[in-house]
Amino acid sequence: MDIANSRVVITGGAGFIGSHMVDILLSRNNEVIVIDNFSTGSWRNLEDHKNNTLLHVVVADIRDESEISKCIRGADFVFHLACQNVRLSLRQPTIVHEVNTTGTLNVLKASVAGKVRRFLYCSSSEVNGTASIVPMTEEYHYRPETIYGASKLAGEYYTQVFHRAGWLPSIIARPHNNYGPREHYEGCKGEVIPRFILCALSGKSMAIYGDGSQTRDFTYVTETASFMIKLLECDDALGETYNVCRGEEVSILRIAEIISEIIGVDKPYLRLKGRPSDVLRLYGDSTKLERALGSIPQISIRDGLKKTISWFRENVPVDKKVFASLQYENWETVEQESFLKDL
Repeated sequence: MDIANSRVVITGGAGFIGSHMVDILLSRNNEVIVIDNFSTGSWRNLEDHKNNTLLHVVVADIRDESEISKCIRGADFVFHLACQNVRLSLRQPTIVHEVNTTGTLNVLKASVAGKVRRFLYCSSSEVNGTASIVPMTEEYHYRPETIYGASKLAGEYYTQVFHRAGWLPSIIARPHNNYGPREHYEGCKGEVIPRFILCALSGKSMAIYGDGSQTRDFTYVTETASFMIKLLECDDALGETYNVCRGEEVSILRIAEIISEIIGVDKPYLRLKGRPSDVLRLYGDSTKLERALGSIPQISIRDGLKKTISWFRENVPVDKKVFASLQYENWETVEQESFLKDL
């Protein structure tokens, strides 16, 4: 199925992955409705399309069932990406549950009521927890380490039920550790790669939590966006779950080393205690994705980091505000829920 020239909703469309999907979908003459409450997303991510009449941005929260139903009514396809992140879930698990789990149920219900033709749920490799068997297939045993991971897994189960019940033709995509242009670096939203890059560019030491041997399967964001669109278009993908990853295991320490080499800095890393509830190993199996689509993400970690560094150099001046946003233990910038304060 070709979804060009259609009406497409993207929840979280002003976010990191979502905004790259907007780029692709608008280039294919789709009418794109972005639903975002801008708690994580940014208007800057959509700036290139501010005069495009095919783009409509609705400021709304997916916890508002009535508003979401209005936004989705009449859409052909829905990509559901809106969520709250893993570090917030360490200190504020309730809002992460409400957005990621109840919010997902709201979007699913609205998609059924709106007679959506196909629905894609964007999950996360965090549903797996620390891998004991690698590479992890889509059927890997689930042991999430955080409320974030657990809430994303709940969203997977809800999506499966809606599909199996015949209510909503659905696909689940499980992206692995995206990085690239527009990635979050501020406060508790900040991810490891942009924080490493900005630290290196500003002369601030990169912080390694634990021994740096933690691994991830890093995937360049434009490839993730493209592959999720391809999955929605694939008839054989309906009802299935797919890892969206390169199938390469890279340590956090190795990421720091490559960034240091590319930028040309030789500053000692700051060694800090391990991050709470950190996943220690992630490495995805992309075999199923390749069988379905005939290919997998190809951009190597070094090439992807070069592209990412170039984008940050051109678009994020390392001023006092940016420097101040690079707190080392960034999850601690969030106030704890009351039930956690005495632990």
